[in-house]
Formats: sequence, C-alpha cells, structure tokens
Amino acid sequence: MMWTAAVLLLLLPSLLSYADKENRGNINQSELDNRDFADVPVKDQRPLGEVKGQDSCTIPCDITVKLLRDEKQSICGQLQQSLLAFGRSNRKLMRDVMEAQQRALDILSSQVTELMTKVQTLSLEVQRSNTEMYSMKPVQSHGRDCSDIKDNLVSVVPKIPSGIYIVHPENTDSSFEVFCEMDYMGGGWTVMQRRSDGLTDFKRSWDGYVNGFGHLAGEHWLGLRKVFHIVNQKDTRFQLHIALVSHDDVTSYASYDDFRLDSETQFFSIHLGRYAGSAGDAFRGYNQEQNQDTAPFSASDVDNDGCNPFCSIGNCTVESCSIHHNHTGWWFNQCGLANLNGSPEDTERNQGQRTHIVWDTWRHNGVPYTIKSVTMKIRRIATNN
Repeated sequence: MMWTAAVLLLLLPSLLSYADKENRGNINQSELDNRDFADVPVKDQRPLGEVKGQDSCTIPCDITVKLLRDEKQSICGQLQQSLLAFGRSNRKLMRDVMEAQQRALDILSSQVTELMTKVQTLSLEVQRSNTEMYSMKPVQSHGRDCSDIKDNLVSVVPKIPSGIYIVHPENTDSSFEVFCEMDYMGGGWTVMQRRSDGLTDFKRSWDGYVNGFGHLAGEHWLGLRKVFHIVNQKDTRFQLHIALVSHDDVTSYASYDDFRLDSETQFFSIHLGRYAGSAGDAFRGYNQEQNQDTAPFSASDVDNDGCNPFCSIGNCTVESCSIHHNHTGWWFNQCGLANLNGSPEDTERNQGQRTHIVWDTWRHNGVPYTIKSVTMKIRRIATNN
C-alpha cells in the first residue's frame, strides 16, 4: 500500500502535465469546430433586428415573426377582454345611474303630488272660511259717529284713545271705518280729511272723491258719500273744524258752526254756518265771486265750478278749476280762495313743498302762508230739539 502511494506521488507531476496538454488540445479543437460551423451558410438565416449593413444573425426570421405574431395576438386578446370588461362595467354604471334618477323622479313626483293635495286642501279651507266670514252678520259698530262713540264710552273708559273705529250712521245699510280724534279740543271728532306728508296722491277722479282714498291713520279723504251719511243723520248738527300748520310750524284754524252736504244727485253741495277762527274765512272769500259756500263738488271729470265757458284767474284763462289745481277735487266756485286738496304741478319748481294746500285768507304781512299740513274734522253739536 505504501509503495503504491509513493509511486503515485512520483508520477503525479507527469500526469498533471499530460492532462493539461490534453485539455488545451480539446479546447483548440472545439474552437476550430466552432469556427468551421460558423462559416457554413444557413438557408434564409437573418439576424434578429438585423439592420442593412449588419452581418450578425442569431434567431431565424421565421421564428421571430412567429414570436411577434403570437405576442400581437396575445396583446389583442387582452385588449379585447379589457374592452369587453369596460363595456360591461359602463353599461352597469349607466343602468345604476338611470335607476337612481328614476327613483329620485319617483320621490319628487310623490312630493309634488302631496304638495298639490295640501294646496287644494288649503284652498278649500280658505274658500270655506271666506264663505263663513261673508255669511256672518256685519261687524258690530262702535257707534253712529265719533261723537256718539265718545258719549257712549265716556262713562266707562277714563281716557278714550284716538284711532280707527267702526261707525254705522242712522238710515244707512252698511258700516265703515273712520279715524276718531278723542284728545283734541274735547274729542269726538270724525276726521274727514288729513294731509301731513304729501305721500298720498290727491289727483283723483270723481269716483275717488266720492268713495274715499288713502290710509285712515295717515293721509286720507274719507269720501263724500260717507260724510253725507254722517252729517245727515236725524236730529243732528255738525261742526266743521279745519286745523292748519305752516311750514314754519305756525298753527291756525277755521271753524264753521253748522256743516252739511247735499245728496249725490246735487253733487254733494256744501253748506256752512258761521265762521270762527284765526285763518280767515277762505271758503267765502272777500266777495261773492269768491264765495264757495253752497258750491257743488267738482273733479277733473265732473266740472261744476261755474267757469262757463272759462274763468279769469289773475292773468290766466281757466276752463276747469280742478285741472288748474292739478286735477284735484274741491267745492270750486270760479276756483275761489280755498282748496285743501291742492297738489303742486311741478315738485322741482316747488322744492320742499310736497303739497299745495290753498287757504288764501291766512296770511303773514300780506303773503299767504305756505301750508304743510291740514286736518278737516267734524263733530256733533247740541241742537235745540
């Protein structure tokens, strides 16, 4: 055994040298074989991605084409599958949206139907309420006029407030509202006209002055028909009181101890008793031509002013006093010296003057006062009966 190992050790260098030669010979032969194989032409062989002028070719062209075709088919298949999936998803989304819209429309339609039902119910309730209201008896009046109301309440209420009350004059079929002044000179005054701020338009036709206009708590004209019913009650006499305030807050008044109106067929002609006051008797003026007592009422569409065919006012020729006074209504007699319903023609020319109230006998140093506000009110006075 030991001998064999010693022989192998002696022969090992020679064996290694021989093996090395053999290996080099094999490598050279392999390289030679490869060079020989590379020089042999292959039919239809072209390099992958060959560009003209290049000689390298590693994969046959038919294999490359097949690989590209397979890859293209695979990509197209995947794209078709993606498109189909997208279409299905889109159709589902649209179907869901349409269903949601339909549900919303159904809810909205239900709400509209419910609202219409409520409106119809409310309308029926209003109609029934109106029917019941109009079928009721008229509202109980507080008295025949403000003087009557004061006399009825003075023993019950310590201080009767001014305000709007309901009156029902004798020999009339209806009640109506009036403003009662209960704290002015003993109270019991029925206001038939008030002007204070110029915001109510007094340019009215005959019907407006007959039926009344404005707001009872502010500027208003009660109406000739209502005033006629009040002052023509049986066994009554009424006093007319006119309170005036100038633009510089000077106050004055004109009072007539007997006041009444004729009927509508006589155009509500005015009748006045004795004058008292500090503003002068503008109703009667200074001569008979200016006297407006007993004059019928006139408006822009009903002319009773006595200007036939015209009147001379200063240097002006006037065919209608109402139109001359900016289409306002009054008891004109050839126009006269009084028109408590007057309205300015041009507010720009009359700066700061929103009314054009005329009471020509109230003067200061010979110049008529510029009147800011006026109130016409009537009250019962004692009779001899």
